[in-house]
Amino acid sequence: MNRRTTRTLAAALSLTAALAISGCSSDSSDSSGADGGKPELTVSGAFMPEPVNDKMAGAFMVIKNGSKTADKLTGVTSSLSDDLQIHETKDQKMQQVQSLDVPANGELKLARGGDHVMFMGLKSKPAVGDKITVELRFEKAGPVKVEVDVKERTYNAENSNAH
Repeated sequence: MNRRTTRTLAAALSLTAALAISGCSSDSSDSSGADGGKPELTVSGAFMPEPVNDKMAGAFMVIKNGSKTADKLTGVTSSLSDDLQIHETKDQKMQQVQSLDVPANGELKLARGGDHVMFMGLKSKPAVGDKITVELRFEKAGPVKVEVDVKERTYNAENSNAH
């Protein structure tokens, strides 16, 4: 082999190796977020129907994920209660769960009759017009603070222009 052929072959091998390496890692964030890409989450329509008493209350909202990285709602905190729980509703039965999925390029709807956040043992009873601050905790995106509006007991977001 002459010098020119050796250089051409070396360049071709280097280019092939570079393409192979970049091909292995270019789309890892599209499905798993393995490259550390964080989900882009926004929350809208957060509300709590005025509680009947100080024993419990529910909160509802829509969490949108505008990224290719799925996430999970893993916890909720608020100064209104020391015991906030994530609940899912299956077969018309409510049960506490450790997390709820927020799909990539999708949304998690927390709504009456479905998945929601429960405040157990309220420290005070909020009234219509009050705002409750909650911190949503996510597996990948980290904490997100949200203002939850206290609405009339009969309020239903699906019948409003709030979203």
